[in-house]
Amino acid sequence: MARRSAAAVKQKSVKPKAAGKSPAAKAATSKVGAAKLPEWNLADLYPSIGAPEVSRDLDKLDADCAAFETAYKGKIASEIAKEDGGAWLAEAVKAYEAIDDLAGRLISFAGLIHAGDTVDPAISKFYGDVSERITNASTHLLFFTLELNRIGDDVIERAMQAPALGHYRPWIEDIRKDKPYQLEDRVEQLFHEKSTTSYGAWNRQFDQTISALRFKVGGKELAIEPVLNLLQDRSGDKRKAAAQALAKTFKDNERTFALVTNTLAKDKEISDRWRGFQDVADSRHLANRVEREVVDALVASVRAAYPRISHRYYALKARWFKKKTLPHWDRNAPLPFAATGSIGWSEAKNTVLKAYGEFSPRMASIAERFFDDRWIDAPVRPGKSPGAFSHPTTPSAHPYVLLNYQGKPRDVMTLAHELGHGVHQVLAAKNGALMAPTPLTLAETASVFGEMLTFKRLLAQTKNARQRQALLAGKVEDMINTVVRQIAFYSFERAIHIERRQGELTAQRIGEIWLGVQGESLGPAIDIKPGYETFWMYIPHFIHSPFYVYAYAFGDCLVNSLYAVYENASQGFAERYLDMLAAGGTKHYSELLAPFGLNAKDPTFWDGGLSVIERMIDELETMK
Repeated sequence: MARRSAAAVKQKSVKPKAAGKSPAAKAATSKVGAAKLPEWNLADLYPSIGAPEVSRDLDKLDADCAAFETAYKGKIASEIAKEDGGAWLAEAVKAYEAIDDLAGRLISFAGLIHAGDTVDPAISKFYGDVSERITNASTHLLFFTLELNRIGDDVIERAMQAPALGHYRPWIEDIRKDKPYQLEDRVEQLFHEKSTTSYGAWNRQFDQTISALRFKVGGKELAIEPVLNLLQDRSGDKRKAAAQALAKTFKDNERTFALVTNTLAKDKEISDRWRGFQDVADSRHLANRVEREVVDALVASVRAAYPRISHRYYALKARWFKKKTLPHWDRNAPLPFAATGSIGWSEAKNTVLKAYGEFSPRMASIAERFFDDRWIDAPVRPGKSPGAFSHPTTPSAHPYVLLNYQGKPRDVMTLAHELGHGVHQVLAAKNGALMAPTPLTLAETASVFGEMLTFKRLLAQTKNARQRQALLAGKVEDMINTVVRQIAFYSFERAIHIERRQGELTAQRIGEIWLGVQGESLGPAIDIKPGYETFWMYIPHFIHSPFYVYAYAFGDCLVNSLYAVYENASQGFAERYLDMLAAGGTKHYSELLAPFGLNAKDPTFWDGGLSVIERMIDELETMK
């Protein structure tokens, strides 16, 4: 995920404790199989939220930002025109990068602590205070890229002939793509300073609300993650009860979620209008460094394929359950012939590492560090953020992975997915704080490729026909969730943001739009029951990263094509693949794909990726 997505760890006490395992955290640690699930050690960033190192670095950040402004503001145009202007600007960029790295370390620590326990008041205050300090300090830096973008192309090009500045060419060329949309300095400062009380505050409100919700299932009050997990339980009654519990609690809180959604959509519309973006998703496309027509082609290809992929697969799944249709809570139900039992943590770890190792020993070695050095937080805990992510933190540190591991086959794939991100982030770190982050167009490539490696290994070692069928079906479901579901999400977001321009949407209206796009994507074999109209409320990407979701479909279809290249010409592929990941944000996605003979601008490119899913469904239909 994107680098500044503050997200992450647990400290279960109002009094600050060390970032290792507190007594409460130890008590909360769950087991899956024989092995205790790991919790991450955030002391690699800071010892605790009350550590003097945090205060020291916040003070240093304040001082460094103010000093940077004094040293460079208003001087770029005159200094860069001098004979040694390139070397002078290189020193400025280097200082700017060092500040970015320090700020990244601070906000990553605060965000990871908060994601581990979003309901602890002391942690919430710490996260809010650190975010505010960083926002205030970085106000002194706003001038830099704005002034840089006012310099003429010829002057910048001449300055970049200096090797020290030429090193930063990818970053400089990247920020200049924002030039048409930047505003006058004081307006940029206003937008920046108000971010903590506008979209930043509403993001926190969503996180704290969703983590504090409780759902009554079978007489127990459960947090959201265990309830979502019940939608994959073998018991149909439990799946139904979980869906109904979700619907009831969401309905009880619909005004809050509708307010958050409306406010953030309006906030984005204001920003887009001031900056001159024409389409509701254009700012995301710019951030992803991908052309709108490429995304439009992806969306059109996937929507056209709904009948050939999701509609056909869910009709097949209904037949396996001896039904004409499946209620929506059975969409991800375990197949009747799938193996039972929980997958232990050690087995999951070994499965993923062996799959990685067969592809590239170096890739497995990097992934193994996440286990050995306690870079993973796996247990389900009250107040912990739902879902999973890999947070790159900052190049001077290392990534951290958050999971909610419960021993399901999908949890193993999630581990493979997030470790793919982690390997990517480790490899790209050498590019430094400014050029390590990868645009979302390629951010999901390594994660989905890691899943594919793990799936192929499991498939190859599965000899039982029924279990092979279950494994293949599970992969198809994952790909539908990654491609079809995410494009439906994207269509939903587009409809919400477009309609919001005409006024606020009621929770009922948002639900109607949700049902429309879900019905289109799922097809007639999924019977959407009352209550499902509220299920838009818990999707965090809508809140934290508007229009992020198409990156998953982009990555999945891209990986399907990439994996085909690997299977047909594996000699030297692993080295080229790791080189692609190591490039980080230094190259456009088209440059990175060229060595593999892939071109995402080709209108038929996406159809090739989708055909991989279709062929898997073809194979499933031949199985009895």
